[in-house]
Amino acid sequence: MSQTGLFAAEPRVLAEDGEGGIRYWPRFVDEGNAARWYAELRETVNWQSERRPMYDRVVDVPRLVAGFALDGSQALPSALQQAARAVSDGMGVAFTHVGMNFYRDGRDSVAPHNDKLHSIVPGHPIALLSLGSVRRMDIREKQPTGMPPKRRSWRLELEPGSLLVMSHDSQKHFDHGIPKTTAAVGARISLAFRVRPANGRW
Repeated sequence: MSQTGLFAAEPRVLAEDGEGGIRYWPRFVDEGNAARWYAELRETVNWQSERRPMYDRVVDVPRLVAGFALDGSQALPSALQQAARAVSDGMGVAFTHVGMNFYRDGRDSVAPHNDKLHSIVPGHPIALLSLGSVRRMDIREKQPTGMPPKRRSWRLELEPGSLLVMSHDSQKHFDHGIPKTTAAVGARISLAFRVRPANGRW
């Protein structure tokens, strides 16, 4: 894969902390590779539907999911091998797992949340690579800060080939989610790279 332009531009910095904060690179990988990876992963990954308990009932998860260990214990699609190498090399982080979400249309979403801190190794970032169509991510501060107190928030249009990097510490202070939309949007795949504890799961 060509590395031309990798991290060539400065990221957009949304929030800062001692671990790198929240940063966004609109064009982490070039358009051609992003399109090729999307097409391969859409067709070759064994996407799964899930159901989860919510309040007093069990509901369908509004997206398809998949995941892989990156320690050599699983065979990876070639597109995922290339994407994982690009993100690990670009970040200088040996990610151990990738969680994948397939948003088929505007009805698919993920509610505002933060990563479960017990499931990721402290000090290591979460890197979200977007493929396919543009979808909006909402990022919101949990508690107001500053004087006068104000809760910061962003509506970020995640472009194909973009990378959003969030520090471990940022998960204590910010939620992020992909809202439903009635707009005509195409399908999107997200690859969430993490460093899990030795007994962790994707």
